[in-house]
Amino acid sequence: MNNAALYAAVDLGSNSFHMLVVHEVAGACRTLAKIKRKVRLAAGLQADGSLDAASMQRGWECLQLFAEQLQDIPAAHIRIVGTATLRLATNIAVFLERAEAILGHPVRIISGEEEAATIYEGVAWTSSGVGRRLVIDIGGASTELIIGENTHPQLLNSLHMGCVTWLSRYFVGGQLTAANFDQAIAAARQTLTPIAGDYLKLGWQNCVGASGTVQAIQEIMIGLGEDEQITLARLLQLKQAAITCGHLDRLDLPGLQSERASVFPSGLAILIALFEMLAIDSMTLAGGALREGLIYGMLGRRRECDARERTADSLISRYQLDREQAERVRSTALKALQQLASSQHIDSPATAMLGWAALLYELGLCIEYKRAPEHAAYIIRHVDLPGFTPAQKQLLAALLLNQRDEFRQESLEQQGAIEPEPAILLARLLRLAIILCLRRTRGTVPEFRLEARDRQLTLTLPADWSRNHHLRASELQQEAARQTEQGWPLVIQEQ
Repeated sequence: MNNAALYAAVDLGSNSFHMLVVHEVAGACRTLAKIKRKVRLAAGLQADGSLDAASMQRGWECLQLFAEQLQDIPAAHIRIVGTATLRLATNIAVFLERAEAILGHPVRIISGEEEAATIYEGVAWTSSGVGRRLVIDIGGASTELIIGENTHPQLLNSLHMGCVTWLSRYFVGGQLTAANFDQAIAAARQTLTPIAGDYLKLGWQNCVGASGTVQAIQEIMIGLGEDEQITLARLLQLKQAAITCGHLDRLDLPGLQSERASVFPSGLAILIALFEMLAIDSMTLAGGALREGLIYGMLGRRRECDARERTADSLISRYQLDREQAERVRSTALKALQQLASSQHIDSPATAMLGWAALLYELGLCIEYKRAPEHAAYIIRHVDLPGFTPAQKQLLAALLLNQRDEFRQESLEQQGAIEPEPAILLARLLRLAIILCLRRTRGTVPEFRLEARDRQLTLTLPADWSRNHHLRASELQQEAARQTEQGWPLVIQEQ
């Protein structure tokens, strides 16, 4: 491997230390290592502001693990930063002297504002969205709030509250009671009060969370069979479920990983306060944060581009897909969906997913033809897809799995990005577009009209088209029979 293409970002956080190592390839970042250790540095802050010896020792031991991996990466491609707890510690010089000796590289303590800006850059390059976005990152000792658009932050704040510090203040002894939650939420609301008005005035179109707390909540929701949208109602349900458990030692929620359990209630309390104070409707999980921001900052990427477009470009290049054919199928599929706009309500995010599925439908051919849909779905489920949420990855994989041959309806029903009925419709349109584009030549896609009545689709082609296009006509008739057998009637006719 060319070591000159290796990059590493190390985040010495208040709760965990993280190291991300990537390889720049085909215009994208391929993750080679993602190492995380619970250090709980913030728990070692004493009344006089100093870090105790035990917490510093935990930090040094973790850095010894990171140091080995950093040896093979060019020094100019390494960024190591410390955040809230190291900003606050009065004896920071003691920790840094040994830390830098262990790592062989300097550690830079960044301000809260710089941390917020870097978090936003990481989100902007790994998450999708239109218009202004509100980004929230609940750390161990601080919470960052950013509103920005594209790659440009517009409003930044770093607040002195985090899941580790709130745990020690408001959940003493691990007790999970209504009173403890109320105190933690009230304190978070008080911290937010001076700045909440600025965020409400500027406004945003979508909200993403970039912290372990948000990831833990999403994992619980998936464990409960729900979709990926985090709402205040669901947060309050989780709060009640935690209170029912009564104690951290008995906290047992579906999908909650044991390593996240200890700081989950305190992070949840902060997030409830954020939803209430900022009137947040819903939130999804971001694709990256501080570490990704450090990486992309080193790469110097400033091109304004949707994260999903960069991901698709990388996959097309890496797997040598026929872009001209992919664009042809995408155009045909979206044209078909547009014709149904008056009778079928498909929102913009779902429409975009049909486009991405069409663009990547031949992904599985890099392995072999016969089971190409299965291979494509497998790749999508297991490859890094910056810009796509976990639920969107599920939907994309389900659409690719159903691009031809027998329907696997359960995959369309089990994904959590959209309701099953719209997902099935997207799969039906993708299949039709692929058949109409079988010639793979410009100008060979026929003019068509698509109409829907309830579940029935009617595809109208030019007069006598089937007489001159025997293969595609035969494939369409087979597809009509297949969809009709599934209970989704498809009628093929000519003008």
